[in-house]
Amino acid sequence: MSAQLKGPQLTRVLNLYPPYLGAGVRVRELGPRGYEASMAQRPWNSNYFGAHFGGSLYSMCDPFFALILMKNLGPGYAAWDKSATIRFRKPGQGRVTARFEVPEDRISEIRRQVDAHGKSEPVFTTQVLDERGELVAEVEKHVHVRKAR
Repeated sequence: MSAQLKGPQLTRVLNLYPPYLGAGVRVRELGPRGYEASMAQRPWNSNYFGAHFGGSLYSMCDPFFALILMKNLGPGYAAWDKSATIRFRKPGQGRVTARFEVPEDRISEIRRQVDAHGKSEPVFTTQVLDERGELVAEVEKHVHVRKAR
């Protein structure tokens, strides 16, 4: 999907993606190397205790670092999530937001590693923040990057 779609098209598809649509996740592009995902709290994405369901918090953070790499490394490279960890810091309530950005120099470094060693496995982190800017969760993503076959 991501290799074919660019910019606003990809953002539109992400916003209509059934798991995101169902959970109420909204995505916006922050330029060629970034995205922001946000989710308003609704009864269907809340847990028994009245906070955001942890699975929805993770889901809203799932594809973005791999998508950013695929979009910026180009058709000669493949990237996918290898593993992830989420650490819940406090119950999330109201609208929560996470930003995903990869600087150009990091993308160039990953490209050099793949060209020299056949693969790269960069680690990225993001924070899920509530409306007051308080930390709700930290997400760490390990991405596997190699030459496309």
